[in-house]
Amino acid sequence: MTEGPAPFPLVLSAPSGAGKSTLVRELRRRNRDVAFSVSATTRAPRPDEVDGEAYYFVGEPQFREMIDDGELLEWARVHGHFYGTPVSELRKVQARGHHLLLDIDVQGARQVRRRVPEAVLVFILPPSGTALVHRLAGRGTESADALEKRLRNAEDEIHAAREFDYVVVNDRLDAAVEELEAVLRGRAGPPRRLEGLDGTVARLCAEIDRELGPDGPVERLRQEERR
Repeated sequence: MTEGPAPFPLVLSAPSGAGKSTLVRELRRRNRDVAFSVSATTRAPRPDEVDGEAYYFVGEPQFREMIDDGELLEWARVHGHFYGTPVSELRKVQARGHHLLLDIDVQGARQVRRRVPEAVLVFILPPSGTALVHRLAGRGTESADALEKRLRNAEDEIHAAREFDYVVVNDRLDAAVEELEAVLRGRAGPPRRLEGLDGTVARLCAEIDRELGPDGPVERLRQEERR
């Protein structure tokens, strides 16, 4: 095992389109003592999903009992289904001397901070608002209205970066992963915000707003839908 501080939960949050999933995958590949959290959910499993691997699939009454009994580090209701991180995941991973990696939204990160003060929260920012918009629009999986809503939510999440212990800009994959490893191994120093964070947040949101304007990809998609 790589030397470093005692195991702690590492929470990563980011707006959609910031490349967080790629960072998570690469961080786990490089660090064998980083375990990814398996969440509980009330949604039905897909054909290729195995209970206990992709998710713990439970009924809504059981999930509500888990909430009432304090068995979840964090939870949320998304698109009509409950999702949450069992406390047992943290205990199981830390018993092995590993760090628990949680890939969750801002709301979940706030809950983890209240429940587990030793957790370290890292917010991932995209290099530009333009890059984020074009990455999401390029997926071609959402309507114009849904895409606009996702981008407005992204702006709200970007403003929440100020609440996190560390902020990493995902401009170059290797550099971003190295920054996360520095946090993981206790080499990043005390919690610190990105220098000039307020200006960066303002710039990113202004770029997203510009892309949401009449000449941006969302409006072009909306016009295509009307044809």
